[in-house]
Amino acid sequence: MSIEINKSKCIGCGGCRKICPGGLIRQDADKKAYIKYPRDCWGCASCLKECPAQAINLYLGADMGGAGSRMRAEISDDIIKWIITKPTGQTEEININRKESNKY
Repeated sequence: MSIEINKSKCIGCGGCRKICPGGLIRQDADKKAYIKYPRDCWGCASCLKECPAQAINLYLGADMGGAGSRMRAEISDDIIKWIITKPTGQTEEININRKESNKY
């Protein structure tokens, strides 16, 4: 798994670079984020949740039923919305209530 960063959406905040546990995300001279070694990405999705511009997608591998799909996150105060875009262009949404998600 790896991520894809859309530089045209990137606002250069650096949040993804700071949150990446592998230190894989860098910023260019324009402060736009990029991943130097995508194959080293752990697929933890921390950067997706941190990006306020929704400029980062996670490739979903075949082992996850993704087969070329991409996932991004839209986050509000109460909801994390995972948006999955399939190669056909069809989208699916998974909504997680942030206040209820970690209750045991």
